[in-house]
Amino acid sequence: MVAGTLAAGALALSLTGCGERVVPTERLGRKATQEPSQTPSASASAPVPASGGAQGGASDEAYRKWGLTAPVQYAPKPAQKPQIPKAAPGKVPVIDRIPMPAGEKVVFLTFDDGAEKDPEFLKMAADLKLPISMFLTDSVASSDYGHFEKLRDNGSASTVNNHTLTHPNLRTLSFEAQKKEICGQQDRLEKRFGQRPPLFRPPFGNYNDDTLRAASECGVSSVLLWRVSMQINNFQYAQGSALQPGDIILAHFRGPSELKGATETQMTARMLQRIQEQGYRIGRLEDYL
Repeated sequence: MVAGTLAAGALALSLTGCGERVVPTERLGRKATQEPSQTPSASASAPVPASGGAQGGASDEAYRKWGLTAPVQYAPKPAQKPQIPKAAPGKVPVIDRIPMPAGEKVVFLTFDDGAEKDPEFLKMAADLKLPISMFLTDSVASSDYGHFEKLRDNGSASTVNNHTLTHPNLRTLSFEAQKKEICGQQDRLEKRFGQRPPLFRPPFGNYNDDTLRAASECGVSSVLLWRVSMQINNFQYAQGSALQPGDIILAHFRGPSELKGATETQMTARMLQRIQEQGYRIGRLEDYL
């Protein structure tokens, strides 16, 4: 946990808003100011043997359809949830990596914002049964919340979570303004999807004590950050040059205009390839919280 460091802004790399940058990175560590790390070779860490997904699994041929050379490996729901440090009274905990038992090479997929609504991505996520934790911003996602409802209901146990109403830098706002952004999106997502989201991700990863108090008052159970960001072709790491067990991976619902011509499905296929090359399985984030 590096919540204190994050809160101080020492690990900041900003995205200037939804859809305004080509490289979809919001905020990472000190390494983020350098060039994205090269992808480790497959020989360095052989892929885990293939198996079905945790939520019923993808078909045997689905991976080939989406340009993968092997089926995606999924982690089952853990028998016991990891111990997450508790927050101070009146606040919520900040999580940027899930504690994992020794030898458990599991990472988690999260997608932010909601600007891109590619029907091909819906097919891909359904075919591969990708367990995605979505963090939606009302100002860009609400034009077609039905798209994300289909993603939630495709059999992968994906979830809808809160990424504010308008994607502001919360550290620049008062407590009441932050609460309006967070609670307002809680209310809208509950009304649209039938459940009040338990997880919240602050835009750009920027937050302060007011954010944690406001999130608590809005019914949020945890603030979710990340240690790894998916670019167009490769990962960018906050620490080191490879995935680590329990890493929360940040990706975005973005299309060719923000991905230098690449599609959302192409970016996702490359992300899955990088995970496979490093010998990791994909877990469902909410099963560990």
